[in-house]
Amino acid sequence: MKRNRKIVRIDEERCTGCGQCVSPCAEGAIEIRDGKARVIKDELCDGAGFCLGVCPEGALSIEEREAEDFSEEAVHRHVKENPRAYIPQQCHRCGRDEDEVTVLPCRRDGESAWVCTHCLPALIHA
Repeated sequence: MKRNRKIVRIDEERCTGCGQCVSPCAEGAIEIRDGKARVIKDELCDGAGFCLGVCPEGALSIEEREAEDFSEEAVHRHVKENPRAYIPQQCHRCGRDEDEVTVLPCRRDGESAWVCTHCLPALIHA
C-alpha cells in the first residue's frame, strides 16, 4: 500500500557510486547499480537514514513522498535471498572494523569517517 512517508532520496547528480552508503543500510535497501547508489525497493527503506552521514558527496537526504509501506517481512526475505558482500567499515582511530566492534558514522575534518564505540568517548571528551 502506498502512502506519504519519509524515505531516503539519492541525488543521482551528486552520487559518485563510491558505495559507502550500502553497508550502513541494515535492510539492504541500497545497492550500487549502473555506477550509482539506488534505493532498490521502497518497501525495504525504513527511512531511518543511517546512510546519510557517510556520503562524502552529500547525495543522500530524507524526503517525504508517496512510497510503498516499509515491510519487515520484505526485508527479511530480501536479506535471506541476497547475502551481502561488503567491505567492513573501519574506525578511523583504532582501525578495528564493524565485524569486531560497533562503528558509527561521523565527520572528521569535513570528511565522512567511522568511529567505534570504544574510541567515541575520547572524541567526545577530548
